[in-house]
Amino acid sequence: MEFHSLPNLFLLLSFSTLFLSSQANVTFKYCDKKADYPVKVTGIEILPNPVVSGAPATFKISATSGKALYGGDVVIGVSYVGVPVHSETIDLCKEVSCPVANGNFVISHSQTLPAITPPGPYALKMTLKDDKGGQLTCIKFNFKIVFGALVSDM
Repeated sequence: MEFHSLPNLFLLLSFSTLFLSSQANVTFKYCDKKADYPVKVTGIEILPNPVVSGAPATFKISATSGKALYGGDVVIGVSYVGVPVHSETIDLCKEVSCPVANGNFVISHSQTLPAITPPGPYALKMTLKDDKGGQLTCIKFNFKIVFGALVSDM
């Protein structure tokens, strides 16, 4: 291999790694490993990944349910290095079209974080409740936030 092609190869590998990491699915854990939740989460996708402060981010939770859902709440708690920094409760029917038929569905939530959001590791806990307040599922996963200027300079 010639020396002048090494920088090009490095650049190609860098872009490939960046592209693949932004498309990777997120690993999650159920809040209670022994619980038999009526709604099973099948995957999580964060776009972009890592999340960029000051830019829109979308969290997509793919799940399956053995029964129809007529309403409920999505309860979200976010912590930064173990310290709770954000919580919100969202009407399930604002994230999906209700009623949700039994089978597969996707909860998709988009939000723009303030540009001053500190970069670093975050943890999110999402609890899905039915229209009577019963717990349908509960998951936890980690994600990362970076400053917008760092990503745009790449």
